[in-house]
Amino acid sequence: MNATAAVKRRTVPVASALATTAALLLTACAGGDDSSEGNSKPPSASASPVHTAPNFDFPSDITVTVDRQSTGNATRDAILRDVAYSTQANIEAFTSDNGRTANLDRYFAGQALTYWSQRVATLKKDGLTLTGDYLYYDFKVTDVTNGKTAAARYCEDQGKAYGKEIKTGKVLHTKPSDNDFILYTLQAAKDSRGDWQVTQQHWKRADASCVRG
Repeated sequence: MNATAAVKRRTVPVASALATTAALLLTACAGGDDSSEGNSKPPSASASPVHTAPNFDFPSDITVTVDRQSTGNATRDAILRDVAYSTQANIEAFTSDNGRTANLDRYFAGQALTYWSQRVATLKKDGLTLTGDYLYYDFKVTDVTNGKTAAARYCEDQGKAYGKEIKTGKVLHTKPSDNDFILYTLQAAKDSRGDWQVTQQHWKRADASCVRG
């Protein structure tokens, strides 16, 4: 089953990104060798709650597309579902007038949440926001431990994603290259509500497993 979804919503584009175009394209990741770690709440001993899908609100010039395949395993599919939601929560935070969004709180935890909250606040001061199309694909679970913690990976294509000056609306175009393709590896933990939250994350540009012709 192919769970491909394109999300495009309207909101006031009062957000910021990195001060330089090249760096801005990394606003959806935790930095080259940087990582964000944290502990989520332990899973509830009671029956798993019914999952409620989040709503995301993006500026009219932002499109986020998630191409996620079903694994046929309920636990792994739930992990990848929420990891996919975390990618959207991240873009939403950077393009929202309130960077500390409910979805950021929902899909990131501990030091990872602290890292992204601080990152968003810093980027807002740079007077930049995001525009264009963000594509996420090749989602895979690489490890699950006791149904409580997991490791996963996915790719991002930023070939049509750019930075934009908030005041002028100027789009900071970049030249297409293999650096537009990014591999993300992460750790996730299940919280008391049954959501899988990203607790640690790494990225690598131009990884051969993500580059597309």
